[in-house]
Amino acid sequence: MIKKLLYLLAIVTLVQLSSCSKYQRLLKSTDQAKKLEMAIKYYEKQDYYRALQLFDDVIIVYRGKEQAEKIQYYYAYCYYGQADYIVASYHFKNFAKIYPNSKYAEECLYMSAYCKYLDSPSFTLDQTSTHEALKELQLFINFYPKSQRVAEANKLIDDLRLKLTNKAFEIARLYYKTESYNAAKIAFTNILKDFPETSKREEIMYYIIKSDYNYAKRSIDSKKQERYKSVIEAYNNLISTYPQTKFKKEAEDYYKLALSNIENK
Repeated sequence: MIKKLLYLLAIVTLVQLSSCSKYQRLLKSTDQAKKLEMAIKYYEKQDYYRALQLFDDVIIVYRGKEQAEKIQYYYAYCYYGQADYIVASYHFKNFAKIYPNSKYAEECLYMSAYCKYLDSPSFTLDQTSTHEALKELQLFINFYPKSQRVAEANKLIDDLRLKLTNKAFEIARLYYKTESYNAAKIAFTNILKDFPETSKREEIMYYIIKSDYNYAKRSIDSKKQERYKSVIEAYNNLISTYPQTKFKKEAEDYYKLALSNIENK
């Protein structure tokens, strides 16, 4: 049994070595047509690493020729297949620029944006890539407003905006936790302006009340009256928007404290 397994292993190893040897010879070959043929075959087998090396060799040779368009198309997808989304995005967008009338132009512009979307990190990290992805997706929609891919592009935009909302919310909460109450109030208020569709609106409005109250409480006497009035205004905004808010009791407590401080002045 062991001898049989060793024999099979030897056969597999020989086949792999032979395959590698053929591939190395192909790389060194000057037969560009054969290289292109094999690049496509490797691509179709999803062996993107080998396909990419061969496409690299022939892409300049076929520049300006009939095959160039399809090579550029495969080239971008090789990077996508290897999850190298930044480079893939660049080549997809480049394809759309070079071949704006191609049947693949719409697909490639979408894929360029989609790769940026895939490169967008968790909301806990820097969101520069997320902003870039939003721009690219909007660019696609502007170029192809009637495309069947618009609905999907809008879903991706919603997903990215949610990520930015979560990032902004965590920053605002951090300001609150570190007792930077005015900065927290401004940050929470900006979320409501920038992301009016947020599902966190009710909680944010409650945080604004808390931030306003704590900011007023720590203010100098000459500023307290004005800032306690902001607490009452924030409370009224919450109650008018969410009459049965889950934060009603806590919000009322802050409202009463603010009112008491105003009346005692």
